[in-house]
Amino acid sequence: MEPHVFSVTEVNQLVKLLLDNEPMLQNICVRGELSNYKMYPSGHHYFSLKDQEGSVRCVMFKSSASRLRFQPENGMKVLVTGRVAVFPRDGAYQLYCATMTPEGVGDLAAAFEQLKARLYAEGLFDPAHKKPLPPYPKNIAIVTSSAGAAVHDMIRILRRRYPAAKVILLPVRVQGVEAPPEIAGAIRYADRWKIGDIIITGRGGGSMEDLWAFNDERVARAIYQCETPVISAVGHEPDVTISDFVADARASTPSNAAEIAVPDRSELMRWLRSAGQRMEQAESARLEALREKLEALAQTRCMTDHLAYVEDRRMALVHLQQRLGDLAGGTLARKRQRFASLSASLDAMSPLKVLGRGYAVARKESGQILKSWRDAAPGDRLAVTLGEGGLTATVEEVHP
Repeated sequence: MEPHVFSVTEVNQLVKLLLDNEPMLQNICVRGELSNYKMYPSGHHYFSLKDQEGSVRCVMFKSSASRLRFQPENGMKVLVTGRVAVFPRDGAYQLYCATMTPEGVGDLAAAFEQLKARLYAEGLFDPAHKKPLPPYPKNIAIVTSSAGAAVHDMIRILRRRYPAAKVILLPVRVQGVEAPPEIAGAIRYADRWKIGDIIITGRGGGSMEDLWAFNDERVARAIYQCETPVISAVGHEPDVTISDFVADARASTPSNAAEIAVPDRSELMRWLRSAGQRMEQAESARLEALREKLEALAQTRCMTDHLAYVEDRRMALVHLQQRLGDLAGGTLARKRQRFASLSASLDAMSPLKVLGRGYAVARKESGQILKSWRDAAPGDRLAVTLGEGGLTATVEEVHP
């Protein structure tokens, strides 16, 4: 009997039938390391799972890939569930993946760490970008669910601690796929229209899945871009979300956020009373010092004897007149002595003294004094000044 000859297609179909009918391969969990991971525009993901001795081709279609909460990366160790089947056209089997979870941690934890590292690298957690909270806010905007207990706790504490502040609630969903865009939109709205001097966003406690809306990148970026200071109040003390890292202040609980946002009225009243007492004491001390100064002034001579001040000024004026007179007399005497000295010097140098000893001064009609025989010529008329009087002469002859 001749053996049956199969076509390639028949062989592939037979193998596909055998694999499809094997229950163990229809819901299998495989551990491996991601390799050659590619995401196509169609939304399908293609990759390989490998270990030290082998690898298997894998595909995750768009419907399954859209449920991933973290970003798969080459080298990441994961647990994949799905079914093994043959693609008849190529004759190669591959793993059709339905779920993927990072090995050792949950997918939410992996997604949290990935987003945290990326936003940290971008500088969204930088303390330099964090704004100070206003000490006495007039309006407080709360972005949270209107149905939760957290909002009632915050409103109760805000009214008790600082009733002067006005509370504006912007109700949003805080859980589910619709929550992140609603929270981000409410924060942007409150910031754009300056609804409050402070924005508080958060919710009560819950599981990581319940708090996941505040680990969304859209919410983180809305908080980062907000010009109004934001307080993140998500869950309980151990709970930490991406919003806590980006916000200007982090509260351990929603109730703690209300305490951080406003001052305590009782503390303010105590401070005001203490400040009032200090001001009163300071003013009393100042008035007492002024009173003592006034009493001291009242005992002075000018206050007890009304003419004493005038008498004192008169004596001072007399003394000043005497000093001025003495100074003026001394100055005048020195000036006279100087004048006499200069007069004597001038008299000693006077040409009249020389003329008195028998000398004469001859001048031409132009007034030029003759110093040499060359200054005159025969026939010139000269004016001659003598010790007493003078005369007019005519030059008859010059002698070199």
